[in-house]
Amino acid sequence: METLIPIINRLQEVFLTVGAEIIQLPQIVVVGSQSSGKSSVLESLVGRDFLPRGLGIVTRRPLVLQLVNVPPLAERRLQENGIKADEWGTFLHSKNQIFTDFLEIRKEIEEETERSSGGNKGISPEPIYLKIFSPHVLNLTLVDLPGITKVPVGDQPEDIEAQVQEMILSFISNPNSLILSVSPANSDLATSDALKLAREVDLDGEA
Repeated sequence: METLIPIINRLQEVFLTVGAEIIQLPQIVVVGSQSSGKSSVLESLVGRDFLPRGLGIVTRRPLVLQLVNVPPLAERRLQENGIKADEWGTFLHSKNQIFTDFLEIRKEIEEETERSSGGNKGISPEPIYLKIFSPHVLNLTLVDLPGITKVPVGDQPEDIEAQVQEMILSFISNPNSLILSVSPANSDLATSDALKLAREVDLDGEA
């Protein structure tokens, strides 16, 4: 699997570039209620703070995050060409731009979210594709989704809860998805909306 993931990530890019239907590839989908700690879990896997912060619903578009393990900078300095940074990120919507400042990655996510979703808490099913290259990560593809919410705010539609759940189900119903359900430590798992959704597509708890 370790050698397959870079090929899988490249295939995703090709399919998106040519506008063809995306094939269903292995990925870890992070699911949780609004403010459940999903962003903190993702950032702990990367070892960097790079996701937008704030009150209410912050993740308003799916974020497909491809982690790519690269050799340490000391090893890469031996090459004539190459990026002179230990870690960096690139976005599919701005392929020629390299981000070495993770605060700039956060800003780019915020701006790209507002481009599609507006500036007043609206949501969009259109994913943002981000690659992070680092010697400190495993080769993984993760998906961060809007948190489950029940009360609409700002420009959100009255059926915001149904829209978010439909978006989540569209990702976790992929048989190649592993579901990472996140719940606050002080919550009752028996009432977890994330686990309830996960059980709808994974009755045996195997995904």
